[in-house]
Amino acid sequence: MAKNPITIEALEAIDAIARRGSFASAAEELGKATSALSYVVQKLEEQLAITLFVRQGRRSVLTAAGQVVLEDGRQILIATTRLADKSREVATGWEPRLRLSVGAPSNYASFFKAIRLFTDQHPTIEIDISEHILNGAWELLEHDQVDLVVSTPGPVPVNKGYRNVSLGKNDLVLVVASNHPIAQWVDDPDRLEAELLTCRRVVAHDSTQKSISTSAGLVFDSPALYVQNAEQKVEAQLAGIGVGHLSRTRIQPYLDNGEMIELSTNSALDRDDVFMAWKIANKGRALAAMTKLLEKEMTKK
Repeated sequence: MAKNPITIEALEAIDAIARRGSFASAAEELGKATSALSYVVQKLEEQLAITLFVRQGRRSVLTAAGQVVLEDGRQILIATTRLADKSREVATGWEPRLRLSVGAPSNYASFFKAIRLFTDQHPTIEIDISEHILNGAWELLEHDQVDLVVSTPGPVPVNKGYRNVSLGKNDLVLVVASNHPIAQWVDDPDRLEAELLTCRRVVAHDSTQKSISTSAGLVFDSPALYVQNAEQKVEAQLAGIGVGHLSRTRIQPYLDNGEMIELSTNSALDRDDVFMAWKIANKGRALAAMTKLLEKEMTKK
């Protein structure tokens, strides 16, 4: 059987050139001489009888064949990285990388304090943080896209092999911009309730892709503005587009300076528990250390 000319070194070179736009910049990133990088690419082109890059001005641009090699090659690079990570984890018990997903209505100050403590203690472990909304957390955990979900609402799915820790109650409050028309009824609960029935809601999409999605907050049959994340939700409400529930921790400065007003209604959202959860089968030492720090920092009174 003929030797496969596509090597990990060649795939790393193609990936770096495609991202950086030039052989020189890619060589700098990879710590190689530009001539050495050019040789790797030229050799592969000769062996495959294809052209991978063409010059467009100062940039090196992938050909159609080069794009195919890049796309499938990146999957190979990801797989080899996972293989290396798993081998190191088996040898030491410490994962080289942790993937966390944090819920939108979260106490980020406490969360990142725990992250800082962890990285100080374990400077070589890489941390990858993403954000989820509602049921999206459980889907990420089920499909092994993350190792740990933080500040996600219940109920915790049963018979899935999850371990969970309550981080306390959510701190969602119903708010509106002070310049929104409904703000004038803040001292008239009955009129406020009536106005809310037709007031536009600002709703963050549930980040789940395959499970049944849900929404939290207002349940009135009024028009909605759907946004992708909590940051967009805050900005949309500050703009006076509508009403919605937001984390008190996140928006306290706007409540303090009067840009937002808290609305008290008879249909207030229940303050349910939020959880941190991970798979019981994941026994990595890094995950264990991280969960202890997060629980300590995020449950402080």
